[in-house]
Amino acid sequence: MSLRWTFILLALCLSLSGCVGVKSPELEVTEATAHVRLTMGYRPDVQFAPLYVAAEHGYYQDVGIEIEFNHIPETEAVQLIGANELHFAVVSGEQVLLARAQDLPVVYVMAWWQDYPVAVAAPVESGIMTPADLIGKRVGIPGLYGASYIGYRALLSAAGVSNDAITLDSIGYNQVESLYEGQEDAVVIYANNEPLQLEAQGVPVNVIRVADYVHLTSNGLITNQTIITEHPDLVQRMVAATLKGLQDTIEDPAEAYEISKLYVEGLEQADETVQRGVLVASIEFWKANRLGYSDPQSWENMEQVLLEMGLLQEHLDLSQAFTNEFLP
Repeated sequence: MSLRWTFILLALCLSLSGCVGVKSPELEVTEATAHVRLTMGYRPDVQFAPLYVAAEHGYYQDVGIEIEFNHIPETEAVQLIGANELHFAVVSGEQVLLARAQDLPVVYVMAWWQDYPVAVAAPVESGIMTPADLIGKRVGIPGLYGASYIGYRALLSAAGVSNDAITLDSIGYNQVESLYEGQEDAVVIYANNEPLQLEAQGVPVNVIRVADYVHLTSNGLITNQTIITEHPDLVQRMVAATLKGLQDTIEDPAEAYEISKLYVEGLEQADETVQRGVLVASIEFWKANRLGYSDPQSWENMEQVLLEMGLLQEHLDLSQAFTNEFLP
């Protein structure tokens, strides 16, 4: 089975499993208020702090939005958004292009992460500091799917390193343990997360960031063409409120962390040094001269990566995949 079809079938299976027992919410919009279900990744996390801040500071309420947070895998979320069964979701850029290739009318309306956070980490003593240093080594990755795999392949492509020159092991989400125990020479991680966990366990690492080699579209806010056509004002209000929460988080991460405790179960008992570090490291990926702006070049780069991987068979009309028209 080709890699492209593996991706498509995985997304389809997830969407079908998620549709069982899911009630499609009606988007009730009046001049005064709208109940909006915002879908994020598979569980609450301190990395979603800007959304929690926007809710707690009343920014959604101020623009007539009654916000409800929901957590499901992004592959499932993008299918439901495309079918107009969910309103808004936070997903990565590659998911938008893969969905549009399946004729799902999803549209990316606000960039949140300004760069792709995927990276490769290796112990400092290994001497692995560049993609070329990975040649002949064993690299652990959660699986041959999703943002981690796409980021890894984009990194090798940008650096001119053959995928066949490296042994890639699917290890699930056990990167920290695998590197700590010496089972892998390097692991594919998120630059804002696992390096902090490894350092806390006495394993300082060199981090090879995808963002240092190629600019790719990362996580942002999506909706669908139906909502954009029928309720453009709602989209604009949603973007404006979310950006206020993002700005507040960048300016005061300490307060954002405290607010996150209201939404993230177990955060109060977690290693505070690590979790605060995750938030601060994430903020570095969020900063921009114009918050929310989606760079056309990052979309072209992402499309090229997907074409090289065989996940796209032809070029898409990228102007339909994203828009900056709803930014304040």
